[in-house]
Amino acid sequence: MNRENVTLIGMPGSGKSTVGVVLAKVLGFRFVDSDIVIQEQTGKLLHELIEEHGDEGFLDIENRINASLQAERAVIATGGSAVYGEEAMAHLRGISTVVYLKLPYPALKRRLGDLKKRGVVLKPGQTLQDLMAEREPLYEKYAHLTVEEENLDIRGVVERIVELLEERAGTGSGLHP
Repeated sequence: MNRENVTLIGMPGSGKSTVGVVLAKVLGFRFVDSDIVIQEQTGKLLHELIEEHGDEGFLDIENRINASLQAERAVIATGGSAVYGEEAMAHLRGISTVVYLKLPYPALKRRLGDLKKRGVVLKPGQTLQDLMAEREPLYEKYAHLTVEEENLDIRGVVERIVELLEERAGTGSGLHP
């Protein structure tokens, strides 16, 4: 399998899908949205899966499907909760360079607006800040590269990712570690 894939991870609202489409065009890669793959394979919308199976059940489905993703020359945008799946993240690290799109809390809160409408799963009493604190160590653990998005527009984020990928390739490691 071709290992020249890029996987984007980060909080909901960090721009994984938006940046992913543009990055795929710049690199000449396919674009894969793992949330859409989950919906296609299950025949249900994400919120329906959460309602039917609960948060943990949804995470199991997400982990199983992400762990089986096959891609060549693709940019893969994951759901914000993908990092809870150890098998999925080990697989994605094996087939791609994982890039963490990091956005500070105030900018994320502005982008997200109504969390319920956005489909962000929060435990009872959990805030967006709590969720960030829980997930950030996982994003950092699994990322090969991190892009600080503050003060960058979509084009700036894509350019930064391309720079980092080129630097990585310059070290002889290519897109893959």
